Formats: sequence, C-alpha cells, structure tokens
Amino acid sequence: MTKSANNAPVTSLCTHTLTSLHYRDADLVEDLMGKKTFTEVMLMQILGRTLRPVDIRITDVVLIVLMEHGLTPSAIATRLVYMSAPENLQGAVASGLLAVGSSFIGTMENCSGLLDRIIAAQDPDAEALSIAQHYKSIKGAVPGFGHHLHKPVDPRAYKLLEMGRSEQDLKGNHIQALEMLSKAVDQIAGRPITINATGAVAALLGEIGIPTAVMRGFAVISRSAGLVAHIVEEQQSPSGRFIWDTVEHAIPFVDGATKIDPA
Repeated sequence: MTKSANNAPVTSLCTHTLTSLHYRDADLVEDLMGKKTFTEVMLMQILGRTLRPVDIRITDVVLIVLMEHGLTPSAIATRLVYMSAPENLQGAVASGLLAVGSSFIGTMENCSGLLDRIIAAQDPDAEALSIAQHYKSIKGAVPGFGHHLHKPVDPRAYKLLEMGRSEQDLKGNHIQALEMLSKAVDQIAGRPITINATGAVAALLGEIGIPTAVMRGFAVISRSAGLVAHIVEEQQSPSGRFIWDTVEHAIPFVDGATKIDPA
C-alpha cells in the first residue's frame, strides 16, 4: 500500500461510486463479469500488472495441484470443527487453513527462499551444495524435496516442471535453480531424493514473478476450495465422530504420576 500526498495510507485494489465498482482500473460489471475468469482477476489483483497467458496457465495448474491432498491435518481439522459447529462452515474452513504452514501445504515458501539464494549467489552451484550440506548437518529435510508416499518420484512435480520448461515465455532461472539444488541434494544424500510438488510449485510461481513472501497465499486460496469439498463430503458421509472415537481409543490415558519407561 502506498501513501498519499499527506502521508495517509491509500488503496489501489477497489473503489466504487453509486453506479459502478472497480477492481483496480477495471470496471467490475463491464470489464470483468462474464469476460474474465476467477484466476485472471485474482492474479490481476495480487500482481497489479498486465497478465500474460503463461501467468494464467501456470497459476491454474498450481491451484489444481495444491487443492487436495486427502485427509491431511488441515482436512481433519476442518471435518472435526464442522462436526462440532455445523452452523459455522467458514469457521471449519478457517481452522483447516491454520494448518497451511512450514510443514504441510505451505512449504513452497520455504523452498522458494532457497531458490532465491541460489539465483542471487555468485556461485549458484556452490550455494546449492552449501544448502544441501546444511540440512544434512541438522538432519532435516530440504524444503521441496522428499515425500513419504511418492517414490521414487513425485509425479506431480515432474509434470509441473515439464510444463514449465515447455513455456517459452518463462526465463527458466527458478527452474534451473531447483535443478541445481536437486543435484546437490542427491549428491549429499548419496541417493536420489525426489523433488516434491511444493518444490516444483515454488519454481513455477517464481517463474511468473510471485514473490516468496506471497507464495503461501496461493496455497491458502487453493486449499480453501479443497476444504469446502471436505465439508460437502462430511455433510453427506460424516467421518468426524469416527476420527474422534479412533483417536480416543488409540491414545490411552496414563496416570501423570506413573513413570513411563523410555525404552
């Protein structure tokens, strides 16, 4: 948000009169409704620039990939909150969105920060190797790499990268940085480690100019749609009570005064 002449905050996102409403410089009724897709208008609002066809294609496929990951913590939270308060659909969705973070769904932001470092480095290959060595030393997973289900590769990631490489309007520097990091990760690990979906998403969103600090927002937008679908399924085939009962029986009570043998 910029400042006005008297240093007061201003907005460039939306304004209205008695007879019209504008998103930035576009008339909502005359320019957007029935003429632009949701993805186009969303990108126009977020980026504030003229869009290229490639921007829309990449964003669409990213939103599709991020929308649904099954019964992850975010979906479970949404289902349980909806079971507890079915009159509050938005609260159930919001509870699931709180799980979009550095461990699940939102990890493209973590990976993108590493790609930024590689792109900015005087010696990109050395920087990639340094990153891989650091995560090896702390016994941590490199953001954007590895998957507990998809082996030996995450098919989503490689399809995304294939699509990105085929786009002539993309510079390719973020994709190249991810490939450098992948090579370094494999070298340090001594075995192939798959690039996962959020690693590929980080590279592709970077290619269309999405800042690292904004990337997690795309996960929030996409996952909102997926969580609404989970609520619809919860309405039709409730699972919240089953999840609750399962956890209650699977985790036994232990008297706090009783010492637990660490072995």
